[in-house]
Amino acid sequence: MAPAQDQRSRSSKPATIHGCAQSGDLSAFQKKLQENPSLLNARNAVMAQTPLHVAAGYNNAMIVKFLLDWRGPEKIELEAKNMYGETPLHMAAKNGCNEAAQLLLDRGAFVEAKANNGMTPLHLAVWYSLRAEDYLTVKTLLESDADCNVKDNEGMTPLNHLSQGPRNEKLQELLNWHLEEQRKRKAIEACCETKAKMAELEEAISNIVGLHDLKLQLRKWAKGMLLDEKRRALGLKIASRKPPHMAFLGNPGTGKTMVARILGRLLHMIGILPTDKVTEVQRTDLVGEFVGHTGPKTRRKIKEAEGGILFVDEAYRLIPMQKADDKDYGLEALEEIMSVMDSGKVIVIFAGYSEPMKRVISSNEGFRRRVTKFFYFGDFSSTELAQITHLKMNAPVKDNLLYGFKLHPSCSVEAIEELIEREITEKQRKEMNGGLVDPMLENARENLDLRLDFDSVDADSLLTVTIEDLEAGLRSLSQ
Repeated sequence: MAPAQDQRSRSSKPATIHGCAQSGDLSAFQKKLQENPSLLNARNAVMAQTPLHVAAGYNNAMIVKFLLDWRGPEKIELEAKNMYGETPLHMAAKNGCNEAAQLLLDRGAFVEAKANNGMTPLHLAVWYSLRAEDYLTVKTLLESDADCNVKDNEGMTPLNHLSQGPRNEKLQELLNWHLEEQRKRKAIEACCETKAKMAELEEAISNIVGLHDLKLQLRKWAKGMLLDEKRRALGLKIASRKPPHMAFLGNPGTGKTMVARILGRLLHMIGILPTDKVTEVQRTDLVGEFVGHTGPKTRRKIKEAEGGILFVDEAYRLIPMQKADDKDYGLEALEEIMSVMDSGKVIVIFAGYSEPMKRVISSNEGFRRRVTKFFYFGDFSSTELAQITHLKMNAPVKDNLLYGFKLHPSCSVEAIEELIEREITEKQRKEMNGGLVDPMLENARENLDLRLDFDSVDADSLLTVTIEDLEAGLRSLSQ
C-alpha cells in the first residue's frame, strides 16, 4: 500500500477523499470534507465505495472514527453497500482490520449484513483468517454475536468455509465453541418464549366454553410446535408438521365459527400457520350456476385463504341429497378443495350438522385420509350459556352493543343459569344454543334504558345490567 505522498508524486492530480481515506492522511481528509461536506458518502468510480468503506478496508481507524463522529447536516451511511453489496464492516472483516471492525460494531453496524453473494462479515473474516492466521477480527465479530450458522447463497456457513482452506484447528475450535454457546442461548430463549406463548394460549383457551377434546388437541399441537422451536434452536434437524385439516360437527350456535377464528390466531401463534386469517365460505361462495363457473370460483376462495384457514360452513350443502342429481356442482367445489389439502398452503375446516355431514365424509374417498381431526360441538347447557354471558360482558369488543357495560354483582353464573332454566325451554335452548346470548343481552340493554330515570341516575347505574334486565331480555326472546 503506497503512502499518499508517493501517490501524489506519480500523478499531477490532487488526492481524492477516497485516496486520503486509503492512505490514512487524516489532516488532508478532514480538510477535504470540511471544504465539501457532500463528499461524506460519495462513491468512487469503480467499486462504488464510500470513504468509510475505504478507511475500514485499510484499517485507518482515525479516519473511521472521524467519519463516525461526523456531526454535519448529512449523516454517515453506516450500512452503505458497494457494487458487491458489501458494507464497511464487510470491508474491515475481509481484510482483517480488527480495530476498524470494532469501531463500526460499537456504533451499531449490522453484524449479519449480507453481501450480494449472501456472505456476512463473519464469512469474510474466516476467509481472511485462513490466509493470514490472524483470528482477531473473527473473535471480535463472534463477541458481537455474529451467527456461526448463517448460510451464504451457496448454503455455506462460516464453519463450512474452513474446509476450503488449510486445516486450522485453532480457528475451528473458536468457531465451534461459539456455535455451541449460541445454541445453548437460543435454547434458553426458546424456552422462555415457549412459556410465554403457552400462557397466551391458555388465556385464549379459557374463553372457549366446553369443548374439552378440542382444548386438549390445541394444547398438544401447541406444545409440540413449541418444542420443535426448541429442537431447532439446538440445531436438531426435524421434519415439519403437516397442517391439521378438521371437521366441526354440531348444531348452529354451538360456537363453530367463533372457535375457528380463535383457532386461526392460536395456530398462527404457535407457528403452524403463517397468518391468522380465517376465510369463511358457504356453498354460494363456491358453487357456480353454470358449467365451468364452479372451479374458478372455488379456486379464488382457496387462493384468498392461503396461509390461513378456509372455513367451509354448512359443508353438507355441497353434496346433493340425491346421487342422481348431475346438475349440482357442489361435488366439483369439494373436489377442488380436496385437491389443495395436501399442499400445506391452507388448513380446511368443514363445519355443519353432525348427521348431514356424513354425506360429505362418504362422498369423497380422500376425505377421511385428509381430514384427520373430528370435533363434536355439543349443545350448550344452561351453565355454559351463563358462562358465555359472563365472558361476553367481561371482554366485549368495541363494535358490540354491550361495549362499556357491566353485570351487576347479583348476576352470578349460578343466578343466570337459574334464570335461563326458568325462562327458556330445553327445545328453545337446543335450537339457539350460543345464539341466545347476544339477543338476550341486547334486549336487556333495552330494558335498562326503559327503566332508567333521566333525573336520578348516577354514572354506575347507567352502565350496569341487572338480573331483572336479563330476565326481561329472556322473556322478550322467548315470546
